[in-house]
Amino acid sequence: MKKHEFTLVLDNGFEINDATENMLFEAGCDDALLLSRNGIVYLDFDREAASLEEAIFSAIKQVEGESSLNKIKRIEPSDFVTSAEIARRLNRSRQSVQQLISGHRGSGAFPIPLAGVTTKTMIWSWVDVTRWLLDHKKLNDASVYEDAVIMKKINEMLESRSAA
Repeated sequence: MKKHEFTLVLDNGFEINDATENMLFEAGCDDALLLSRNGIVYLDFDREAASLEEAIFSAIKQVEGESSLNKIKRIEPSDFVTSAEIARRLNRSRQSVQQLISGHRGSGAFPIPLAGVTTKTMIWSWVDVTRWLLDHKKLNDASVYEDAVIMKKINEMLESRSAA
């Protein structure tokens, strides 16, 4: 068993109170913190499970299945990353990441951003970035890429579910 860290972002209309905290605890979410930022309520999990996917799906089932809570909107960390977030996730300096992006370091051909080419902040796919890092021997742990793929797929599933 390995400990997995992730966040479940809850849909709008959710309130934090003692009854909700008790309900989540009784549903098995004793490994999560119920938090709010700018009116957005979320659960930060440190869950032991055989895989990240198992950890996330068990948390979703507990939150949605045992309560009258609204659906999970998405999970984080997100696939969308800025250069600053890339640096933070890789524990590298922003300058180091900027050099990879610009081609001044490494072999070049860094992934093209998903958005923001004409604005101040560019946004990349974490899946694309980690795949590139693996391919160019800048990332030694393939599980970082594998976890990114899992997170992206689950978020796509959650998005399609809410669109239905």
